[in-house]
Amino acid sequence: MPTDTTSPRTPSGSRSLEHPAQEDIRLAEVLHALADPMRLRIVRALAAAEGELNCADIELPVSKSTCTHHFRVLREHGVIQQFYRGTAKMNGLRRADLDALFPGLIDAVLQGAELQVRRLGEE
Repeated sequence: MPTDTTSPRTPSGSRSLEHPAQEDIRLAEVLHALADPMRLRIVRALAAAEGELNCADIELPVSKSTCTHHFRVLREHGVIQQFYRGTAKMNGLRRADLDALFPGLIDAVLQGAELQVRRLGEE
């Protein structure tokens, strides 16, 4: 899969992470990434923040290596953008890209997740 290894927020010479270009993002991969409860929790936190969050700002009841895995899946499937700010790895929802490719999908997923939390009382 071709990837765009540059981030608009990453200064040249800084460490960069690979992200799929917008045209390479596929619905099946996005849905796969969103299907996991921990990854959905990350997406909900990023959507609520309406900005960037450090990985440590999103508390997940799993090990650090499992957190890393979940963030990587979201990034590789085009759901989030990650970049370094100093030593911190920052995360942002690729909402504009996802809305352009799949209009209404993220809003529907977030609304469904919120309704589920209210109904079942679980994150």
